[in-house]
Amino acid sequence: MAAELVGISSMATRQVLAELGDAYRQRTGQSVAIESVGGVDAARRIRGGEKFDIVVLADAALRQLETDGFIKSDSRAGFADSAIAVAVKSGARRPGLSDEESFKTAILAARSICYSTGPSGTYVIGLLKKWGVDELMSARIIQAPPGVPVGALVARGDAEIGFQQLSEFLDVPGIDIVGALPQEIQSLTRFSCAVCALTSNEAGALGFISYLTSADADASIRRHGMAPTHPKS
Repeated sequence: MAAELVGISSMATRQVLAELGDAYRQRTGQSVAIESVGGVDAARRIRGGEKFDIVVLADAALRQLETDGFIKSDSRAGFADSAIAVAVKSGARRPGLSDEESFKTAILAARSICYSTGPSGTYVIGLLKKWGVDELMSARIIQAPPGVPVGALVARGDAEIGFQQLSEFLDVPGIDIVGALPQEIQSLTRFSCAVCALTSNEAGALGFISYLTSADADASIRRHGMAPTHPKS
């Protein structure tokens, strides 16, 4: 039996990779173990020399890892696109998401907002700067520690409104998912997969990536709040 494929990913793809890894094992007999952590930590560990066969992260992070020689050249492939969603504590008043102006009004009225260390958090901070309210909101902004779901802080009342990838809200108890950001200010994050430079099973890693980026994975990707994307980017 082939050695177990070992991978690392950000938290946004944790559930879908677990489902697809199990389906791949049932189909091929190849077992896959992927550890999901904060994206910043995943990149740091790869740079620190930990050995993985596969990595799944936001495409921008993988591009930099490829440039710096930590993943196999030309192995990076688009996996799924993820929208930024908004959540509140279960039963709490929901902010308006009909358009940018109504949402901005809700944000300015919020006691506190929470965002992640990932790409969705970077985007939210940029949005506040675009609106010119970043300094006004500075005392009301909470950043979830790497690997800690924004939804967990919202559920216990630490933050009134939370922003994160929709996939990361789906299995968090104690919250209501209000919906995606208004279309005019939405930002999609592409998550991609690649073969790590220190892999001990490049062929096996490429085989799993081929499965992740095939139509066979589409239903699982959609079920976990993302949209499949097959071509390399």
